[in-house]
Amino acid sequence: MEYVKLNNGVRMPMVGFGVFEIPMEQTARCVYDALEAGYRLIDTAQAYYNEEQVGEGIQQAMQSLAIRREDVFITTKVWVTEFGYEKTKASVRDSLQKLKTDYLDLVLIHQCLSDYYSAYRALEELYDEGLIRAIGISNFSAERMADIATFNRIVPAVNQVETHLFWQQYYLHEWMDKYNIQHEAWGPLAQHRLDEIIKHPIVSTIAKAHGKSPAQIALKQLVQRGIVVIPKSTHKERMEENLAILDFELTVDEMTQLKELDENRSMWAEYDDPMIVQYAMS
Repeated sequence: MEYVKLNNGVRMPMVGFGVFEIPMEQTARCVYDALEAGYRLIDTAQAYYNEEQVGEGIQQAMQSLAIRREDVFITTKVWVTEFGYEKTKASVRDSLQKLKTDYLDLVLIHQCLSDYYSAYRALEELYDEGLIRAIGISNFSAERMADIATFNRIVPAVNQVETHLFWQQYYLHEWMDKYNIQHEAWGPLAQHRLDEIIKHPIVSTIAKAHGKSPAQIALKQLVQRGIVVIPKSTHKERMEENLAILDFELTVDEMTQLKELDENRSMWAEYDDPMIVQYAMS
């Protein structure tokens, strides 16, 4: 596994396993399979309603596979309904219980909405207490990211945002570099547009040249840019395939070709779209 060092010195795996929209009844098994396959970063969120199942899967892997807790990087996110200084603190402690752990490796503010400043300050204090090893943000634009990084005591360690071949986030990535904030990609395989990646002639040609799948090329392009990825799957063979991207390098020409696929827009809603507020509270 390759790791990146966050701005507070904590090591984070470059390839992790995401559990968004994995059915609750399959989550524990999928987390176990992912850890058995070699993943050491598990990404969940309060809004996914599967933290308990994630915790079960991790506990099973620790017992059966002799995996140590300190070798598993657990991420969760505080949802908008839990924002507010005291409410955020209580919600993180609840997440700790559900995930069956004494500490969390990374906790993110899930959306740039509502009273996220109070929520962030609560995370700062939980970080000081040692309950969180790193704090960060998710779905923050460059402006909102710069704001929270400038006017708070602790600069976010991570900004997890939609990033894939069709929205490569070069502008936001540049600003993350300026603040030494790690770029993490959710939806790195473009979710419902994965079939377009698989069938795209540029991606297919590059994949054949390396003896890899188009999905592996899509993930590799991000990791080679220094972006952490958290692909999901309910199939162990696909999990193993998504992880097997660290044994080759894309050429400069191939990276240039893949950059041309960038449409520079979200698959869902732009950060300044008011529909995000309605979605978050639905």
